[in-house]
Amino acid sequence: MRLIIIALVIVSAFFILSEVMESVSAREDREKTFPGWLQSIMMEPYLPGLHRMNRSAEGQIAGTIRERWLFAEYPVFLYKMEAKDDELAMESDYERLMMLEGSDEDNKAIAEGDLEYEEDAMHLEQGLADALLAENGMYLENQSAKQDAEEEQVSENTPEGFVPVGNKSYSYRYEDLQEYADLVKAFYAIDSTTKAGGELLNVESLLSKDMRLTAGTDAPQILIYHTHAQEAFADSVPGDESTSIVGVGEYLASILRERYGYQVMHHTESFDKESRDYAYGNALPVIEKLLAEHPSIEVVIDLHRDAMPEDRRLVMDLQGRPTAQIMFFNGLSRTAKGEIEYLENPNLADNLAFSFQMQAACNEYYPGLARRIYLKAYRYNMHLCPKTLLIELGAQNNTVEEMKNACEPLAHVLDLVLSGEEPKR
Repeated sequence: MRLIIIALVIVSAFFILSEVMESVSAREDREKTFPGWLQSIMMEPYLPGLHRMNRSAEGQIAGTIRERWLFAEYPVFLYKMEAKDDELAMESDYERLMMLEGSDEDNKAIAEGDLEYEEDAMHLEQGLADALLAENGMYLENQSAKQDAEEEQVSENTPEGFVPVGNKSYSYRYEDLQEYADLVKAFYAIDSTTKAGGELLNVESLLSKDMRLTAGTDAPQILIYHTHAQEAFADSVPGDESTSIVGVGEYLASILRERYGYQVMHHTESFDKESRDYAYGNALPVIEKLLAEHPSIEVVIDLHRDAMPEDRRLVMDLQGRPTAQIMFFNGLSRTAKGEIEYLENPNLADNLAFSFQMQAACNEYYPGLARRIYLKAYRYNMHLCPKTLLIELGAQNNTVEEMKNACEPLAHVLDLVLSGEEPKR
């Protein structure tokens, strides 16, 4: 038995040493980097079938298979995986990231249930909300004012069953969110592929950005478009655009125009008709052109719907109506290892402030409507305008009615922030 064990150890050591030497030799011959060598060493023992079936002629794993099947959820593996000059932005790398970005926001490294607020979340704890209102002497006054405001707001322009909330059910104490960990716990879900940090998420800087519109109402102020215009819902009618995300976008635009008086341009071009790959790349020049032609546009909204497991539905009861939940989504242009230099976003601080202020207003006026703000690694064309929102409204298993019902409070919260009424500091 001892001899057998010794023989097995010697044979195993021989094969391991041979594999290492062969890999090192291949690395030297092809000038492979250490991450590439480490990748092949890990792939062979753990995914040998995929490793062997998808080698290129030079013995490397086929890039398309690796990118789209294995590492699609993890852009940290895609950024500088191979030998590149750090000072050069390689076109092939840019193209690769743009392709993966096309369907990336649907892939989340966090369980869907963890994106919801727990029952003890600050804005959901009515007892705490009541205590805070009573503490500053406003509780009884607000209860009376709320009833009066709701009665005044019911008019011919207000759809039956929905009344824009006149008073908050909760008010954040921002002095309690000075610590980065407290702020993240109260507002964010951060994907494992990226890294935020206190320099990006700071409550003072997020509140300090002024999101009020400055232009008049005689030219377009808000642009709504859809990177993924083919997205549909549980009861969408094939071929009927009005029952897709495009139809929901038009409904949101109509509310903003007719009830709140904004000039809204709704662009309905499809950038994902053939494939979701490169959808953001396809949209980029079009949106750039629209913004150049209409410099009065100050707000850009890329409206999507999320993708959920079929047994999970993003719906809540709001004033007796089934209403789809929403989620604000930000790309940080950085992986867990650092910034992606050639996906630069000079408007990142404003993007983050806009979604934060929208999230805070949603939580204060319509608790439960908004899921946590999701942060991920890419850019998603949010660099084109400071006041940019990427909104995931409901999911594929919501109904069109639920989606349109969500447009009502969403439009109200947009008006609160764009008019400067919120956030109150």
